[in-house]
Amino acid sequence: MAPHQKSNRIVLVSNRLPITIRKTDKGLDFRPSAGGLATGLRSVKIDQETLWVGWPGTVSKEDRKEAEATLIQKHNHTPVFMSERLVEKFYEGFCNRTIWPLLHSFPMYTKYSASEWEAYKEANLLFAEKVIKVARHDDTIWVHDYHLMLLPKLLREHFPHASIGFFLHVPFPQYDILRLLPQSKDVVESLLSADLIGFHTHDYVQAFLGSVRRILGYDNALGQIMLGDRVVQVDVFPMGIDFDRFSHAGQDAAVLEEVQQVHERIGKRKIVFLVSRLDYTKGIPQSLDAIEEFFQHYPQWHEKVTFVLIVVPSRERVERYATLKRQIDEQVGNIISTYATLDWVPIRYIYRNLDFTLLVALYEASDVALIIPLRDGMNLIAKEYLAVQNDCEGVLILSELAGAAKELLESVIVNPNNTEDVAAAIDRALTMPIDEQRRRNEIMRQRLQSFNLEQWVHAFLHRLNDVVTQSHSLSVKILSSTTKKELLKEYAKAQRRLLILDYDGTLVPFANSPGAAKPDNELYQILKTLSDSPKNSVVILSGRDRQSLETWFGSMNVTLAAEHGGWVKRNEKAEWHSTIAGSQDVWKEQVRPILQLYVDRIPGSFIEEKDFALAWHYRQADVESGSVASKELLDTVSNLAANFGIRVLPGSKTVEVRNAGIGKGIFYNQHFAKTNIPFVLVIGDDWTDEDLFGVLPPEAYSIRVGKSVSKARFNVESISDVRTLLIDLERK
Repeated sequence: MAPHQKSNRIVLVSNRLPITIRKTDKGLDFRPSAGGLATGLRSVKIDQETLWVGWPGTVSKEDRKEAEATLIQKHNHTPVFMSERLVEKFYEGFCNRTIWPLLHSFPMYTKYSASEWEAYKEANLLFAEKVIKVARHDDTIWVHDYHLMLLPKLLREHFPHASIGFFLHVPFPQYDILRLLPQSKDVVESLLSADLIGFHTHDYVQAFLGSVRRILGYDNALGQIMLGDRVVQVDVFPMGIDFDRFSHAGQDAAVLEEVQQVHERIGKRKIVFLVSRLDYTKGIPQSLDAIEEFFQHYPQWHEKVTFVLIVVPSRERVERYATLKRQIDEQVGNIISTYATLDWVPIRYIYRNLDFTLLVALYEASDVALIIPLRDGMNLIAKEYLAVQNDCEGVLILSELAGAAKELLESVIVNPNNTEDVAAAIDRALTMPIDEQRRRNEIMRQRLQSFNLEQWVHAFLHRLNDVVTQSHSLSVKILSSTTKKELLKEYAKAQRRLLILDYDGTLVPFANSPGAAKPDNELYQILKTLSDSPKNSVVILSGRDRQSLETWFGSMNVTLAAEHGGWVKRNEKAEWHSTIAGSQDVWKEQVRPILQLYVDRIPGSFIEEKDFALAWHYRQADVESGSVASKELLDTVSNLAANFGIRVLPGSKTVEVRNAGIGKGIFYNQHFAKTNIPFVLVIGDDWTDEDLFGVLPPEAYSIRVGKSVSKARFNVESISDVRTLLIDLERK
């Protein structure tokens, strides 16, 4: 992998550009895009030069040359032009009829179309071609949202060493919903081509990692996935807002004038404000049900409160959205006809885009904001409402199914499907003492001010740079002849040496059954020669059970550590002893039946029982069925890990479950970390050895077998290379 250099430029890639082009009688009209990601990021100051790639709206072929020149020269934006046909099938088709409902956990609304999937691929390829045209190999490329989930892989193929980040601005569903998408594997594989994948909440991160485990079989450590010669990090970045913009806008003269006009129209009544884009995920019908419930069960509020409902038009050409619009119209009409008087309209309903001034004025004028989507990646409206409340008065009622609920804990949290609870929350909000309002809002506003939009951008980019740097530092480092000579030289002059060796996959090849991987005569001779030297301490640290290690090496002057260090035998004369106190295998009674289900399902698989572990082997099973089942088993048991104090380890054609208090790194820290032995050599082949590599002193020689990213200092290609190295050592 090429040496990492910090990028000089940021290439932002999103479906929409911050500027939209329209054709008028006077020519092309370039206007800021309304709402959305592009608008939000436009105000953020980024130290590096920033390029933007995205769709500027539909532009005819004859106008594209002029449009592109203006966007590049005046705004540093590179447009991606699409035909109306492609926009229909890509954006209104696959994006909004297929992936949008699935990501929001509405599978019943999902439509599947092969032609729309092809359009999605075509659009992503167009974006890739544009990015490839303008980006350099040392640029940081940041791809945004569900429209472009195939883009990371397309870019990685062209820029193998680039810094690529991806952020999903909507929820990520559980595996059982994602698997309904025929192309779910394509999507997940592509996202893993990014170096850093960001989500709004921990729940979305865990859902994605679970899908990665089930679909591709890759496990993770704290969101970090070792993938070929790269590290992929999956992490949480709750998106902020431009807090100062909204806070200052609340004091603007034009806004204050609008606030006064709002109060003049509505009178001295309390105002409850609802604003949402037209979408079934936003819970507008549920909000209206709760309002009707409120007026029915809290008649004391008749003529004393007015609800202001703003619905922003969206995707009206999609049939389901048109149906939703009719439903909302009917519900509003029913509430008005039931409760309105000559002097009072219970709901003021506006169906259009609001300009910034009026939007902020309504935030400022409202006593309560009712924000209760059925599912929302974040919901920035809730944050904007709080930012405007400079006097810290006003109450936010927020759906627990919005990502923002994870941050805005002091708001009144409700489940939007519980109509009675929402109605009660409205009453509670309207009667909440001012001191209580201020206490809650001060906490939330301080939080929003500290982690604003600019902090979100910089946090993501900083983390991306760290991940790429780590990936390069952990990239494959084949043990060169020069380094090998240095290793042998240090070994020869050292008076004390520690050699820690894994067994399967390191000293011997994997076999179809655990008992078949016996050591051969050559290995016996190598280990005997090394262990006979008084300067050497040889340790075989393996996941094997102690009976096998005793049978094979019990007569040698070596330290045997079975079950990843759970059992230890110091030398040929010593007895085995456990490194953990008491009985810690009660979890087996819960886990063994699960493993047995997979034995019953997958012919040729079996359970290996150890004192502190259970291992499900499928090396003799059908490759495809065994592989698929292992991913499912890995995910199933991983969900039990926290409750039972166990760890789940994917291995070579095996899934092992063991006590969490056992590990090769733990073993080293307990027995060797303070010994100050001048020469340390550690060799292993899988991710169970990574725990050990990670705790070794920096001068230790750590070697991983195989070409994969590792915390080890060096890699060798095969078991043969390991044996050759050990033979060279015994000759010194």
